[in-house]
Amino acid sequence: MLYYLLYPLREYFFVFNVFKYITFRVAFSSITAFLVTVVFAPPIIRKLEKLKIGEVVRRKECPDLYDLHKEKEGTPTMGGILILLGVFLSTILWADIKNSFVLLALLITGWLGIVGFLDDYKKLTSSESQKRGLSKKTKLLSQIIAGVIVGVFLYNHPKASSILEMPFLKDLAIELGIFYIPFVILVITASSNAVNLTDGLDGLAIGCITLAAVAYTGMSYVAGHFNFAEYLGIYHLTEAGELSVFCAAIAGAGLGFLWFNSFPASIFMGDTGALALGGAIGTVAVFIKKEIVLLLVGGIFVAEAFSVLL
Repeated sequence: MLYYLLYPLREYFFVFNVFKYITFRVAFSSITAFLVTVVFAPPIIRKLEKLKIGEVVRRKECPDLYDLHKEKEGTPTMGGILILLGVFLSTILWADIKNSFVLLALLITGWLGIVGFLDDYKKLTSSESQKRGLSKKTKLLSQIIAGVIVGVFLYNHPKASSILEMPFLKDLAIELGIFYIPFVILVITASSNAVNLTDGLDGLAIGCITLAAVAYTGMSYVAGHFNFAEYLGIYHLTEAGELSVFCAAIAGAGLGFLWFNSFPASIFMGDTGALALGGAIGTVAVFIKKEIVLLLVGGIFVAEAFSVLL
């Protein structure tokens, strides 16, 4: 938004020319998201404590570990609201809000954030014997819907591509055609669920998300820069540069939230944050054709998901 409000003033004050540069907006996007999270965290934590919106540890599901985790019972959850506030506000302020990729990334993040919120809310308001949240089928269907939207968008977008790039092998790219849509569904669903499964220890999930966001900030910027992309032999998408502003907002908000989520955690992000942030990173990954790289960048998420499957 500031790009359209202030950049035109460059003709009167040359200093406003800085809004043209993505690197400038990336820096201030992360700073803004960080400050929003840090400033609003204390009052939100107090409000959640007042409403008794706290973590529930179920003895039935982990009787052997109950004594280790019972001290976390009552700790405010649904802190993902705080992270999403920082991400949305910062992205709207500093990114090109007319960029279709940024808008879709915000849409998917918001959609999965709502699903996560409903899941957390149902857990907190159900009876003690039924604190299960939304059914697995409902959450899975919601993630599939998000994947279908992104997949169809990319398949029909004139500047996008349905190829699958292989890391470290710049001459190898697989054209998936119509099968790219189910592949996108798989990536976004897996990414969203993997982050949700990782959200168990103080600072673990948000720490890993922050690092992944930093990595994808750099990759989005390079993918959107013609000279860098050509030199490195990677997929170039003109509009991808603006996604680095979005990823920087996630990194900034994540770093601010980590201050309150690190041991001993005073707030947890819950499914509200985990489902949304996992989906957001997965969405950016498919936009810039770095889906396979996500297995490396999100190695902890992969390990967590695989251990749960085992």
